[in-house]
Amino acid sequence: MSENNQLRDVFDAIADPTRRRLIRLLAEAEEMPLHELTAQFQMGRTAVSKHLTILKEAGLVLDRKVGRETRFRLNAAPLSEVQDWVAFYSKFWSTNMLRLQQLLEEEEG
Repeated sequence: MSENNQLRDVFDAIADPTRRRLIRLLAEAEEMPLHELTAQFQMGRTAVSKHLTILKEAGLVLDRKVGRETRFRLNAAPLSEVQDWVAFYSKFWSTNMLRLQQLLEEEEG
């Protein structure tokens, strides 16, 4: 578990296409109620709620009650872990491709 006491791994949370779509929807809006999010999917409110719970456990979604309605918003900070991982491997592949190019040039020359 990371220092912000996440109950679920961020990578696990974003592994599902439905959850990635929820993240995108929330990134495009300041806040969205559950019924508006559910309307974007061909699944019931309970299924969408389960996906939102997983995102909440990873720290990616925050919610608040407004009367009888629950509104959700994105907390993108935990995605920095994913960005760091991708950046590391991007550098890894760039370095290795450069080495391969140099090796090929040496063999040709």
